[in-house]
Amino acid sequence: MKKQALISCSDKSGVVEFAKELSNLGYHILSTGGTAKLIAEAGIPVQEVADYTGFPEMLDGRVKTLNPKIHAGLLARRCVPEHMQALEQFKIDPIDIVAVNLYPFEQAIANPNCTFENAIENIDIGGPTMIRAAAKNHESVAVIVSPGDYRKVIDEIKEVGHVTPETRLELAKKVFVHTAHYDAMISNYLTSMKGSDVSTRTRFPESLTRQWVKVQDMRYGENPHQAAAFYREKHVAPGLLAGYDQIQGKELSYNNIADSDAAWEAVRSFDTPACVIIKHANPCGAAIGVDAAEAYAKAFKCDPTSAFGGIIAFNCKVGQEAAEEVSKQFAEVIIAPEFTPEALEIFGKKKNLRLLIVANGSAHNDFDMKRIGGGLLVQTPDSQTVKEEDLKVVTELQPTSAQISDMMFAWKIAKFIKSNTIVFVKNGMTLGVGAGQMSRVDSARIASIKAKEAGLSLQGSIAASDAFFPFRDGLDVIIDAGAKAVIQPGGSIRDEEVIAAANERGITMVFTGERHFRH
Repeated sequence: MKKQALISCSDKSGVVEFAKELSNLGYHILSTGGTAKLIAEAGIPVQEVADYTGFPEMLDGRVKTLNPKIHAGLLARRCVPEHMQALEQFKIDPIDIVAVNLYPFEQAIANPNCTFENAIENIDIGGPTMIRAAAKNHESVAVIVSPGDYRKVIDEIKEVGHVTPETRLELAKKVFVHTAHYDAMISNYLTSMKGSDVSTRTRFPESLTRQWVKVQDMRYGENPHQAAAFYREKHVAPGLLAGYDQIQGKELSYNNIADSDAAWEAVRSFDTPACVIIKHANPCGAAIGVDAAEAYAKAFKCDPTSAFGGIIAFNCKVGQEAAEEVSKQFAEVIIAPEFTPEALEIFGKKKNLRLLIVANGSAHNDFDMKRIGGGLLVQTPDSQTVKEEDLKVVTELQPTSAQISDMMFAWKIAKFIKSNTIVFVKNGMTLGVGAGQMSRVDSARIASIKAKEAGLSLQGSIAASDAFFPFRDGLDVIIDAGAKAVIQPGGSIRDEEVIAAANERGITMVFTGERHFRH
């Protein structure tokens, strides 16, 4: 029996070269539509599937490969005599290699102008059927859904005369991952419709199906008795931590990755050179500066004790001066969009230190997710950004331009501290951080204690609260510590009491109109 390959691809990257190699290796090429035309124009012998099956394409191309001559050739098990006799009886040749990728449904619905009708037309039927059939019969058929696998297949055929069983199995796995992702996109799209109204979609589909790809198994999770693994999305948008490139150091742990994400999300929220130091998911120091060295020096002053063994993130290039200062301390992970050769040489002396490169970018996750017992909480990310013009001064005393600048800095960093949050800042650096307390008053007290322990004065500082003050007591603690300005969301039924307290104590206060709970 002749060797056959069926090639039909919406992504035509490398398809001509692949077809040429197969043809030179003695394979008869079957193809359809645009793929067949492209192969033929390259001077490679190719037969249209319609000519092979003796049945023309119909229904605007919806039916072309759904034919027994195709699917019998894909599904026949070479080791089962009855299967091979059936092929011989009906004059059907086996198909040994299948290279198919599917209609671009994901790209179609990503277009804001995509109509419901256009989305439906981009749901592939024949393609998934063929690749699933071929993958099921991987003991006999090699099926390729990614152009990146063409070279491996060709090389194996040249070396051993066929695609190895190990490779056929790996390719089959990729097929079912691919079709699962494809069906999930369709399901999410259709169940996001409001009933039968195809023109209106909800943000959250009735059935939510997602897919992540395993990057690594980990030694353990948050604690040694917990098993763990790290998965990332199939396509990681620029700017998101999961797209990191680790260029040095030991394997990242579960806690390393979780804390690195917290550090990166915080530091990339600043437009000027910034440094954020994270310990146990909370910033223990953050600052802006003229460069990475100045930002780090200021951030480290806030809480040198907690910074030990922390995660350090920069949103700018890290050079020699910053690297020399950082290397004086013990850090688990350092993240930046770029390191100079001099910095890499310095960090290279600490072989266990993990260095991550993450590209700057504005992308955000579409959803934040939190598992509960038997369920899943899903929300949009807290990506809201307050601008200076959004601030509402509610006190008699107006803030100075310097105070407004520090308020904006404080508000940005407060967003990334666990609730209840109180953070003191001045001159673009954190002075004291109170995080994760059950009482906002306790968070204020802890923040002032931390500043005192670090030898930092809170006189004339700015304080940010991630949510409103339910009573004036928390505000009084902040003012007693030395703050002269406060930024908070507002929205309490006792706002007037809190505003009156601010006026009584002679400070300025602004409302943002939004809170930043982080649990």
